[in-house]
Order: sequence, then structure tokens, then C-alpha cells
Amino acid sequence: MKRLCLTAFAALAFTSVAAAQSYPNRPVTFIVPYGAGGPVDVLARALSEPMRAALGQPIVIENVVGANGTIGVGKAVHAAPDGYTVSIGNWPSHITNGAIYNLNYDIQKDLVPVARLPQNPYIAVVRKDFPAKDFKEFIAWLKANPGKATEGTAGLGSGQHISGVYFQKITGVKFQFVPYKSGSADIIRDITAGHIDFTFDQAITSLSHVKGGNVRALAVTSDRRLDAAPDIPTVDEAGAPGIYISTWYGLWMPKGTPQEAIDKLGAAVRAAMADPALRQRLTSLGQQIPPPEQQTAAALAAYQKAEIDKWHPIIKEAGIKAQ
Repeated sequence: MKRLCLTAFAALAFTSVAAAQSYPNRPVTFIVPYGAGGPVDVLARALSEPMRAALGQPIVIENVVGANGTIGVGKAVHAAPDGYTVSIGNWPSHITNGAIYNLNYDIQKDLVPVARLPQNPYIAVVRKDFPAKDFKEFIAWLKANPGKATEGTAGLGSGQHISGVYFQKITGVKFQFVPYKSGSADIIRDITAGHIDFTFDQAITSLSHVKGGNVRALAVTSDRRLDAAPDIPTVDEAGAPGIYISTWYGLWMPKGTPQEAIDKLGAAVRAAMADPALRQRLTSLGQQIPPPEQQTAAALAAYQKAEIDKWHPIIKEAGIKAQ
């Protein structure tokens, strides 16, 4: 009987080791904390096919919406740390929400970085007949006309709103915020119609309108130009150096996830982002892909900390808090 028990135990131990070594042996779920069709969802689905090829298992996309991404991130935080649940998110969901909402999790302690994904800089866009011809003139006009211009935002704490607050802080200008419940589409529509003056919006959503001639682009809030729109100057070139704003993306897993799973998933992400077809698709959407050495878990951890150190004081100083 004792020998039988020892044999069973050894078999169980061997099975457990074999299972761990064969990760992944079933589909991996990406929890997208926003609705289908949004930028995070689009990126997750774009990554899923090349990652499936690298992992040998499909990627399942689960959209968990609500409270500006906090509900979806919370579900990932509290999932089993077995390597099969992944949190894919961005600047709002994994940075700014920590200063705006009273979360029941710690975004840095309860999730483990896996890989840094592309970033999507913002573009400063104005109505076609705005009197300023370039970004430097735009800042000068705002200083000469305090409180007169209007910026469209997707509401309190949105990317456009925080971008505007940061822009005011750095340049000393003043203008009015006009919130929209439905986000970028209606904001661009009203800039096109001349109802509001400008916005800071992600390249992925604003670039098509710039190319279509509906609005004018003054600058990209990045230190390098977009491959998809090389004629738009950076803020450094446009006379407002250092005003860098982007919605960047990353992958995290619940605390306690085996290191093997983190390493394998990270390697699959880097293999996917090296795929020429995926790179072309992402850059055409205004995405900027970090170099391979900046795609690692360590690079994401360092970048996330730097972003929290940068943005949380700005948000708190401005009194931006979920109501």
C-alpha cells in the first residue's frame, strides 16, 4: 500500500511538472477593460493571431467594460494566477485611473508586468479656420486670449482632459473644457463644424480626419514623427519641447503567476511585434512600436513607474476625481 501511494504521488508530481513545462496547454484569455472596437480591443485582436502562432494556443478576447476600465482590470487582478488570464490595458486603465478612482487593488503590486506594447501619441488638432497657423502661434494665441478657446474632451479624467490640463500647466495658457459623453467621434465632428476649437486626441482616431482635411494637425505629442503622417511636426520641432502625451499599452498578469508563463507570453508578444504584417498595420494606425529591448517586462515596469510619478501629481493637483 505504501509503495502504491508513493508511486501515485510520483506520477502526480510528474504530471504536474509536465503540465507546467508544457505551458500553455489551453487557450489564454486577454481581458480587455473596454468595449469591442475600441483601441485596446483592436490591438488585442491584432496581436492574437501572431501570438497564437508563437504559443500554439488561441488567444480569447473577453471585453469587460465599466468605470473607465477599472472593472475589467479588477477582474484580471482577482483571477487565478495560473498564466491563463492576462490584463491588456493602456495609459488610462493602468496609470491615470489609480489617481482618479478609489480602487480595490494596487495597480503596481497586484499585477505583474509582462510586455510593453506600442504607444499612440496624441495629435493637437484645431478647426480648419483657427487663426493660428502652427503650434507656436497656437500657444501665443491662447496666451493672448485667455479662457476664450474651447477643447473637446471625453469627460472628466479622459485622455483629452488630462492632456489639456497638462498642456495648461506647462505653457501657462487658459481655455475651457467641453465634455462629450460619446468621445472622439462627436468631438471631431464639432471641431469640423466649428462649434469648438481644438482637442488633443489619439492618432489612431484623429489621423483619418486630418488626412481627410476635416481638421488641421498642429503637432504630434511625441519626440518622433509618425510613420503614418511624417509631415506633422513633433512638439519639440513645433516650439513646445517636452510636451509628451501618449496612450501607451501593455500586458500584465495577476501577482503570483509562474515566471515561466510570464516569460513565454512575453516572448510571444515580442515575436508578434516583429511580424512585418502586424508592424505595418499598427504603424498605419499611428502606433509607435518600441524597440525590442523596450518591449520587455522590466521595461514595462520601469515605464509604468515613471508614468505614475509623472501623471499622478498632475491629476491630484488639478483635483480630478471620479464623481
